[in-house]
Amino acid sequence: MGDAVELQAGGRTVRLSSPDKIYFPARGYTKWDVAQYYLAVGEGITRALRDRPTTLERFPDGIGGESFYQKRAPKNLPDWIPTARIAFPSGREADEVCPTEPAAVLWAANLGSLTFHPWPVRRGDTDHPDELRIDLDPQPGTDFGDAVRTAHELHTLLDEQGLRGWPKTSGGRGLHVFVPIEPRWTFTEVRRAAIAVGRELERRMPQRVTTAWWKEERGERIFVDYNQTARDRTMASAYSVRPHPHAPVSAPLGWDELDDAEPQDFDLVTMPTRFAELGDVHADMDEHAFSLDGLLELADRAERDHGLGDMPYPPDYPKMPGEPKRVAPSRAKHDDA
Repeated sequence: MGDAVELQAGGRTVRLSSPDKIYFPARGYTKWDVAQYYLAVGEGITRALRDRPTTLERFPDGIGGESFYQKRAPKNLPDWIPTARIAFPSGREADEVCPTEPAAVLWAANLGSLTFHPWPVRRGDTDHPDELRIDLDPQPGTDFGDAVRTAHELHTLLDEQGLRGWPKTSGGRGLHVFVPIEPRWTFTEVRRAAIAVGRELERRMPQRVTTAWWKEERGERIFVDYNQTARDRTMASAYSVRPHPHAPVSAPLGWDELDDAEPQDFDLVTMPTRFAELGDVHADMDEHAFSLDGLLELADRAERDHGLGDMPYPPDYPKMPGEPKRVAPSRAKHDDA
């Protein structure tokens, strides 16, 4: 697997062990290739992760081997990589890594980290998100093109609310749109804003969009996964490598690129070229911080005028105040029979 090598990143030396280990068998990409990729897009992924508690999705033997999510900072963490204490819904706590420089990404890549899952908070305040993250998730019978059509309507909705979003591919078939917000709302309030977005898109595009938590009710529509804004739910960062055979990456895009974009075009080999030509197309995201007041007023009206309150949380969550029954409709009918 080759002798260990030393790589330079931002003035730091990072050791890369077993650089010839195969990580993507179908393409022959190695651990060295992954490291070189993260060096090439270092400025972009550091912007996406900076000061954010980050869960590492690790594949020590490549995508064909076992993988796991590492939430707690590894014991051998260098003293130059900061951490932040985060609280899970269960009440437990953990210290997670908070990358602040490209060398931290490279160090994690040496551990087999392919995908980085940052929280929507900064380490200075881990209880108040500074991003509203909207996940447009294609269901069976739909595709990326359907997600793009939904994203355009979302773009219109955000404009109407005085908000701006930055879109990116998920690295799979879906789209993510991140809206930087002022860090003055709780996870519960941000989730409520995400639900309001999803319901408004559903109202405007009833044949194409759904907020139905239960798969049996979604049909061939784009699911706005509002629970991705719940505490301890994260999305792959921009520039993260995804564990699929062709080594796709989560690609930041401009709104004007969506119609011509193909998710498979953005991978471990093509993204460095794009980055060298265009730089980080989301570089200005941190220069903005928007208010959620308009979306929360939209949520208030939906509840006041139509009786639309909270929606189910993920199954591993404790029962939340005001949450409806967490039972699939088909099972509820069976239980009531």
